[in-house]
Amino acid sequence: VMISSLIFCAIVASRPVISLAFVPPISTNAVVDRSTVACDNGILDSVRSIFDNESTSSESTTLGNDGRGDKKFLMARSILLSLINDEGCFRTAEGARKFADSCAPAVVYEDCFEPQPIVGRESVATHLANRAAARGDGAGFRVDRISDGSAACGFAWTWTSDDLEGLRGTTFVELNEANQIAYVREIPEPLFKPGDLILDLLKAVTADATPRPPPDYTPRTPKKANEIAKYLFNDVQGADSEEGMRFFDESIVYRDFNFEEVMRGKPEVKKFIDDFSFPGITFVTQRFDDGTASTCFTWEIVLEGAPEGSTIKGISFYEVDPVTGLITYVRDVPESGIKPPPLGKLARQFRPALGVFWPVALGSREGGL
Repeated sequence: VMISSLIFCAIVASRPVISLAFVPPISTNAVVDRSTVACDNGILDSVRSIFDNESTSSESTTLGNDGRGDKKFLMARSILLSLINDEGCFRTAEGARKFADSCAPAVVYEDCFEPQPIVGRESVATHLANRAAARGDGAGFRVDRISDGSAACGFAWTWTSDDLEGLRGTTFVELNEANQIAYVREIPEPLFKPGDLILDLLKAVTADATPRPPPDYTPRTPKKANEIAKYLFNDVQGADSEEGMRFFDESIVYRDFNFEEVMRGKPEVKKFIDDFSFPGITFVTQRFDDGTASTCFTWEIVLEGAPEGSTIKGISFYEVDPVTGLITYVRDVPESGIKPPPLGKLARQFRPALGVFWPVALGSREGGL
């Protein structure tokens, strides 16, 4: 009975649903001038002092000649690391307040555990403070990977407590021109991972889809992580899997949270990509950061034959080898169709600090795997 219930939850949580949530404006190219810090709160003041000395800062990255010199300052990354590690924005009420103070007045925080986005500074402060309080004293938040973005960035994270670690997820954050946090999408991993069941479900939904001719594209070889992701999803998708596979390292590690196990190596990844390439399914990208060695971006799955307006939202995180320009790591996380997800809600009540039923030893999952 338990197994049947879990399978039912997986099907319902994974199916397309009509979203009644507020849909924020889509930005597919996060490129903003970071030369001026317009906010006067403490977080941005401290980041500005680093920015003024960026030529010697480790938070700069070589980009080549882009009209602004050979370096860019990683404003979004720096702000997020300061808020998370120094201020404890996801662990304490005081940190939650700091996060809200770093936001635009009309910030949209799309916590995909919740039924609706949280809109506005005060609402975001309350949401984060309430979540921190529910997790309790001593609950930790670990950043496992973070992209090197300036206008926007994303990070993979894990909830921790004492010598255990639990819930994982990915968050995308975009700044406005005043370097305020304007948009957030956060998605925790699904606790029940349906595996190939999700593939069968999607194929059933799109069974009557009409095959379309592959799109035309101009082959090229971008080197920056965000440009590689844009090329693969906006140009090559649906055209030629071999063209896409040439961007993956032989030792690629691919974590898709619909599956329990990670995929390792190009043969496993190619089979996965080919399996999900069938008529009626389209991955539509929404927002990209401007990361160079790593990138984070948001997307939605559009299914032909599903009710109009039905989508499945998600976030992806890519890392690229700086020498070869090949993708070495991918993390995909989809939202749940039911919010809050039944199993996720129960786990947060059972183990509030860790958010899972069965935590693992702290540090046992290298890089948050």
